[in-house]
Amino acid sequence: METDGSNSKDPHEFAKHSSLYREFLAEREEILRHKWLESERSGKDIGFERALIDWTRNHRDAWRAERRTAG
Repeated sequence: METDGSNSKDPHEFAKHSSLYREFLAEREEILRHKWLESERSGKDIGFERALIDWTRNHRDAWRAERRTAG
């Protein structure tokens, strides 16, 4: 049986080994964290879309730069 995911029949196996997918998940976690913090600050749920836009505009570049230097 293949263990590297290259010829796996499981479509989810690729995602487990994809650096792009892992990066997507890390970014999503940061957006969810931002959503929680901003929702707490405003006293109501700001919603995922608003958090996504705000985080992308104000924090994404610095977050990516930090990951590049840390990684």
